[in-house]
Amino acid sequence: MHLHPVTSPEAALVLGHGAGGGIESPDLVGATEAARSAGLTVALMEQPYRVAGRRSPSPAAHLDTAWTAVVSQLRDGPLGNLAIMSGGRSLGARVACRTAAETDSLAVLCLAFPLHPPGRPDKSRLDELDAVRVPALVVQGESDPFGTPPDGPNRTVARIPGTHSLRSSSTVEAVVSDWLATLLPIFTEASRRRG
Repeated sequence: MHLHPVTSPEAALVLGHGAGGGIESPDLVGATEAARSAGLTVALMEQPYRVAGRRSPSPAAHLDTAWTAVVSQLRDGPLGNLAIMSGGRSLGARVACRTAAETDSLAVLCLAFPLHPPGRPDKSRLDELDAVRVPALVVQGESDPFGTPPDGPNRTVARIPGTHSLRSSSTVEAVVSDWLATLLPIFTEASRRRG
């Protein structure tokens, strides 16, 4: 876990990486900067398979279990009574969606959500996004071969120049900053209730 605290945080954002990369990807950097500028402490989680030096992700159930355990430890430790928003890029976004209710996330941030494997729209993962009942933002490259999900109830999809890699941290930062500004009253109230 890599913690990026701010002074007097309004809430916290916990982010996970994609299957093929780590927490240093440009979109995660942009989202981290947006969150910190908005007064959120950020925790970047490396999944255990990456920490162990493996390149291939663990099965979904293992990823979800690790994620919920880490969020629980963060709540009991450095994030204390803060309201938590979860998210991630690609695989990390899928994990955040699947565990949003269990982790009591007040919102979900999805960077480059892999709607389906390239060229396989019949293998849609839209159900994972549709299961999220809290506000969600999906930041998707206009030319993403993994597809682009539609807007939905509580879900905004922001299309930006790029592919699945979302290489412009400044563009991601701007989109996420605008979205976070609409959520801060929700986080402030939730953190006040927890305090």
